[in-house]
Amino acid sequence: MPISYRRIALAGVIATSAALAPEIAHATPAYGVSGVIISKVSVGGTDYILRRITVQPGGSTGWHYHDGTLYAYVEAGTLTHTDSDCVTTNSYGAGAAFVEPSGPHHVHIGRNLGTTPVVLDVLYVDPAGSPLSEDAANPGCPFQ
Repeated sequence: MPISYRRIALAGVIATSAALAPEIAHATPAYGVSGVIISKVSVGGTDYILRRITVQPGGSTGWHYHDGTLYAYVEAGTLTHTDSDCVTTNSYGAGAAFVEPSGPHHVHIGRNLGTTPVVLDVLYVDPAGSPLSEDAANPGCPFQ
């Protein structure tokens, strides 16, 4: 059976397209994390949600960002918080408070590298109806 030049050309186009296709980014799921909503109030297009989050030892929030601003207070344990530059890392121990700004340019991960649970009280100030967080791919850091 003669080889069709059309088939060879088509195979070349398919192979080239596959090689040039961008790699699909995958979100990094949270593990060892649970949360309970304490209260939720909506005022003028803004949701105010108070939530208690527990991160077990070895747990992680996964890479994510928020559509609104998040205000957190550490009740117990130590949260290791790393930004998408893989360098900026802060540790927040019991009694510490911190703010996470909004938007996809503020991708971050929270991890519990300690031996006791991290307990956070978090106030989300979000556009009405938005999710508490948006999943993001690991930006290239050597950990998840």
